[in-house]
Amino acid sequence: MTDTTQNSQQDAQHETFPRAGFMRRFGGWVYDVLLAIAVYMTAGAVSFLIFGILANYGVISMQGHDHLIDLQQSSIVYSLLIYGWNFGWVAFFFVWFWSRSGQTLGMKAWRLRVQNRDGSLISKKTAIKRLLPTLLGLGNLWVLLDRKNKLSLQDKLTDTEVVTLSKEANRGRL
Repeated sequence: MTDTTQNSQQDAQHETFPRAGFMRRFGGWVYDVLLAIAVYMTAGAVSFLIFGILANYGVISMQGHDHLIDLQQSSIVYSLLIYGWNFGWVAFFFVWFWSRSGQTLGMKAWRLRVQNRDGSLISKKTAIKRLLPTLLGLGNLWVLLDRKNKLSLQDKLTDTEVVTLSKEANRGRL
C-alpha cells in the first residue's frame, strides 16, 4: 500500500463526513443486493456440490428419491442446513466488509462508509447486530422519517452511522 493511500485512510478516520441520505444509501443497497445474490448463488452451488458428493458416497441416504433435489426439498433438516449455509455466507459477506473497511463493494461505489459515531470502524459484533434491521434494506426507510439526523433503524440500534466520504477518503483498499 502506498503512503498516499495510508495517509488518506488515516485522514478519513479523523475527518468528519456528512451522514448519507436515503437516495445514496438506496444506490449502494441496489449494488449490494446484486452482490449478495451472487454470494448466495455461489454458496448454493457449493452446498449442492457437497451434498451431491455426500450422497454419492453413501454418507447421506437418498431415502428412495431418484434425484438429489427431490431429497433436499422433501427434508426440512436438509433444507434448513442448505438455507442456513447460504444465508450464513451472505451474512459473512456483510460482516467481513463492514468490520474490515466499513464499506461493501456497493458502498464503495457510492462513497459510503458505516462507522461508529466517533468515526472508528465497527466491530464484528456490531456488524452482526446491524444485519437483522438491515434485512431487505427496510431499516433505511427510517432515514426518510428522520431527515434531520439521517439515521436508519440499524444506525440507531447499534449507535453507528453511514457517512458520505469525499473522493480522496474513498480511495484505498476494501
